[in-house]
Amino acid sequence: MTPRARALLLNGATTWRTRAEPAVELRELVMSDGPAGVRGEAWDERSTSLLLPSASALAATWDEALVEDLGGLLAAEARRKGVDVLLAPTLNLHRSPLGGRHFECLSEDPELTGRIGAALVRGIQAHGVAATAKHYVANDSETDRLTVDVRVGERALREVYLAPFEAAVAAGVRLVMAGYNAVNGTTMTANALLTDPLKSEWGFDGVVVSDWGAVRGTTGTARAGLDLAMPGPDGPWG
Repeated sequence: MTPRARALLLNGATTWRTRAEPAVELRELVMSDGPAGVRGEAWDERSTSLLLPSASALAATWDEALVEDLGGLLAAEARRKGVDVLLAPTLNLHRSPLGGRHFECLSEDPELTGRIGAALVRGIQAHGVAATAKHYVANDSETDRLTVDVRVGERALREVYLAPFEAAVAAGVRLVMAGYNAVNGTTMTANALLTDPLKSEWGFDGVVVSDWGAVRGTTGTARAGLDLAMPGPDGPWG
């Protein structure tokens, strides 16, 4: 493959699809939201989806076996809709009453979030669909969600915010999504946390994908360890 062809693989082909590369027999992959059901590629009320209870309700059961079964149900829906990658679970924490996406987060507790999130990952991936742990990391506020800089100390970062993602990696999650926010001064799609601890210490060997539109440059994201910028075909890597 030429350098240009390799570089193009770093960017999505469409809003929900990765690029195919016939030269190496690589097909495109289809991605879809979400944590409570599989929407598919279109916003179309005629294409219905099975809807699970909110993620917060799932975590409130404290029932890992049940959640693993529900992950299998999401995987079946994904396969029905031709989806390869489900953008779930959301492993951010209930840290502020102003967090408008709390319904898709599991809980305020990192241990519970990690265990239930890992169960959902196992259930989804047992049926040939890839799960995505999101939004890495400390993406817990909707206020200034594209630009907020979360200042957090090493101990809190490790014991609270990173812990659920470490559990998901241990469960074999195939993708991790980098969030819009910055942590300690650096936007997450170009943050050293993508390499350490994610890829080095934890041994994550899957795909680090950006949240949609979260990539702001090329060199910084490449050096930090981002693998795929979404969506495409436009954007910094387009």
